[in-house]
Amino acid sequence: MAKITSIIENQAYKVVLTSESGNTLIADEPESLGGQDLGFSPKELLASALAACTSATLKMYAGRKNWDLQQVKISIELDYDASQHNTNIRRELEFVGNLDTDQKDRLLQIANRCPVHKMLENTVSIETQYKN
Repeated sequence: MAKITSIIENQAYKVVLTSESGNTLIADEPESLGGQDLGFSPKELLASALAACTSATLKMYAGRKNWDLQQVKISIELDYDASQHNTNIRRELEFVGNLDTDQKDRLLQIANRCPVHKMLENTVSIETQYKN
């Protein structure tokens, strides 16, 4: 289970996010939405989660297979169509290393199995409550 806490105070839309292990990062809205663009926007954070998970999953798999995967470059585009309640994610992978077509095809299959990919493809339930 992932557990994140966030705190927003007086600085317009600047949010400090802290993981249970103590890592922190800043999220913010772009200036066009009244923020200061001090960190990733919430949509960028969601896209980043998919990119990070995909990258790590591919590197782990290639390592177990002893494949020459030197680098994975991933581009994620995330769009939300509010009128259709539909999220579209486009992911482009680039593999650097001495890999044949079969290995690249297999890595593409593995990318679709990363845990965040699986979460985003399935039904998501959010339970919200306030703390007294």
